[in-house]
Formats: sequence, C-alpha cells, structure tokens
Amino acid sequence: MPGSADSVRTAARPRLGFGLRGPRTPRHVLSVEQLDALALPVGDDGVVAGVDVEDRPAVIGLHHPAPHDVVLIGGLWTAQVLALRAAGTGARVAVETGRPQVWTNLARAAGGDQQCMTLHDVGRVPPLGATAVSPVVVVRDCGMKPPRGRVSSGPWQSVLTLLPYLSPVAPRLLRGASLIGVQQVSPEEARQVGRILSLSRQEVEALSTLADGVTLWCTGRDRRFVLTRPTDAETGLLGVARRLD
Repeated sequence: MPGSADSVRTAARPRLGFGLRGPRTPRHVLSVEQLDALALPVGDDGVVAGVDVEDRPAVIGLHHPAPHDVVLIGGLWTAQVLALRAAGTGARVAVETGRPQVWTNLARAAGGDQQCMTLHDVGRVPPLGATAVSPVVVVRDCGMKPPRGRVSSGPWQSVLTLLPYLSPVAPRLLRGASLIGVQQVSPEEARQVGRILSLSRQEVEALSTLADGVTLWCTGRDRRFVLTRPTDAETGLLGVARRLD
C-alpha cells in the first residue's frame, strides 16, 4: 500500500552500482562560439622556443619516432637555450663541438649530479641508444662547414645543426631538414634563404632586420616568427639574447 513501511524502505534503498542520488543541478553547456575560450595555448610536444607575434607559446617538437633534422642559422645563445630546455624535458643532449670551452659551464649547470648534457669532439659522438623513454638531441656546433657526422638522426634522436651564417653546405642541410630556424642574416643571405625555402617577399625583407632573440622557424608548410625570452636562470647562465658570439 502507498505509504507503507515496505514502500518507504524500497524508496530509500540506494541504487546498486550507481551510488546515492546527488543534488540536481543545471547542465553546463557552451555554445560552439564559446568553445574557443577553452583552447589551450600549446602546439606540439617539445621545447618552448619562445612566443609568437600574438604572444602565444611557440613549441618546437624535437622528439619523434622518425629521423628529425633541425638547422639553425643563428647565434650560439639561441642554440644553448634550446639545448638547456631540451635537457629540461628529460632528453639527453650530446653536443658535438670544436669549442668545448663555450659549452662547459652550461653542461655542468644542466646536469647537476647527472650527465644529461655531454660534450664531444667533432666526429667523436658515440652511439647514444635513443628510445621513446630516453630521447636524445644531438647539437652540432661545428662551424661554417660541419663535416658529415658519425651519428645521424634516427628514431627518438634528433640532430640540431648550428650554422653561424649561410655557408656552401647550407643549401644541402636546409633541403634535408624537417625544421629550419633563421635569425638575422645579411640581405644577400636572406634572398638565398628565401629562394631555398620559398619565403614571401615580406619574410625575406624581415630576415635582415630581425632583433636579437628573434627566429623565423619554418617547416614545409608553416612559417612563424618567434621571440625567445630567457628566464632569470637562463640569463644568469647565458647572458642576454644576442645574435653574435
């Protein structure tokens, strides 16, 4: 009968597997136009290279299951910031260089008690055994005409080649790279880079006037100007942004 003790006990019995009923509240619903407000300012997974012209974080991916080559025509300062940030993501960084004295302090600071950044003479980088859980970034700081390295890019091992200026080997390296960064260069170099990368006239003209710390990053289908802003720790270790060493 309605109102009997049996019916009261039945109504109060919890629904097995679902728990007790909670309070009834209105649904949270957004219109399609409002969804953009929930977008997160992230790009690829990798290293934060700086901010773009809209002041959004610009992330360059360095860890891939396929070979990935990066060429930076620019200054040592930017290459060192990227190497330090790559180490901060958990990657092992191997620096192949003919001037170890400019990398020694950075390698010590990056690793602390662990050797996450190691220095090697030109042509002497050993096999590094990169894996998905232990990716590797090889930084080649070998001057204007870097020789062909013993260690090349591979699964979970990317290679970043630093060129201080456009050199005779640059066209070959640029054509084979997955990601290219160009900092301030001369007008003639800008025109050469523009022809190789199929840049617009505005992009070519901008390359000879870029401020220190600004890089034009290019992939096969994307171009983005990025300003690298150092943290206080990076400034204390590497100084302020500069194109020339």
